Amino acid sequence: MSGSLESNLTLRALIIAFLVAFGFYLAADLGLVRRGLGADQSRLSLVILALYVGATLHWLWLAHRLAADRRQMAKLEASQDAPEDWPSAGQGTLGDLIGNLRKKAKGDSSVLIGALGDDLANRHALGHFLSDVLLKLGLLGTVVGFILMLIPLGEAGGFDAALMPRLLGAMSSGMSVALYTTFAGLVTSTLLKAQYYMLDASLAQFVNRLTVFVDVHVGSDAS
Repeated sequence: MSGSLESNLTLRALIIAFLVAFGFYLAADLGLVRRGLGADQSRLSLVILALYVGATLHWLWLAHRLAADRRQMAKLEASQDAPEDWPSAGQGTLGDLIGNLRKKAKGDSSVLIGALGDDLANRHALGHFLSDVLLKLGLLGTVVGFILMLIPLGEAGGFDAALMPRLLGAMSSGMSVALYTTFAGLVTSTLLKAQYYMLDASLAQFVNRLTVFVDVHVGSDAS
């Protein structure tokens, strides 16, 4: 039971971040990043990449915090038969919960655990919001790209074979904006959703183990 709780969540998050960074390095080495950013006149791709990097740093910090709570949970399970060794109020997330449970003394503990679970889940709200923002920015880039592509048609006024090369060049520039921003938004949004899915799954496991521990051990020792 404690084996999975003792797994190093921070290390797993760092490995995922390294793999993502390596993927971006390969894309940059092949010239794809430079080509995409250079072809995007709207600079939305650059904004998308900057937001993704910031969101990933936030995700790493949350993974580190959750890993600390999981390690504290593993220690709590190891000392389950020694209530005097349990953390008390002010000693981290679990210490505050156990302190509140001891004050409650009797009754249903699900309300306190549910409040704790909601509080921990709210840490991830920003990441889920940013993943949607990245996708929306990609779609915004699609709209901007099509606008840029259609502007030369409106300015042409009428058909002129001599203007066709310049017209096609301007239209391809707008299409590049649409495609590159859409691609950047889809990739970064999908990656961030996957990263936070891993964090959500780890949090759900943590709360479930905590619920079992409280129901089995703390209820009889709270008083």
